[in-house]
Amino acid sequence: MSDLEKPIPPAGDEIHLPGNSAQPLLLTVGVTTLLVGLTTTWWLIAVGLIVTIGVLVAWIRDTIRETNALPLHHDEH
Repeated sequence: MSDLEKPIPPAGDEIHLPGNSAQPLLLTVGVTTLLVGLTTTWWLIAVGLIVTIGVLVAWIRDTIRETNALPLHHDEH
C-alpha cells in the first residue's frame, strides 16, 4: 500500500449518514425570503434574517451533537 492510499475499513463497520432533516429546505426559505425582502419591504428582510439565523444555529448545534456521538478512532489493523 502506498502512502497516498487510505486504509479501507473492515467489512461490517457502519458508515455514518445523517438523518433526514427539514433544515436545508427551511434555510432555502429563509434566504429566499431575505432576498425577496431586499427588493420589496423591510419586514421581509427581518423575517428572512430571523429564519436564516435560527436554522443555521439549529443546524450547527445538531451537527456538533452528531459529531460528538461518533467514535473517535477506528480499530487499526
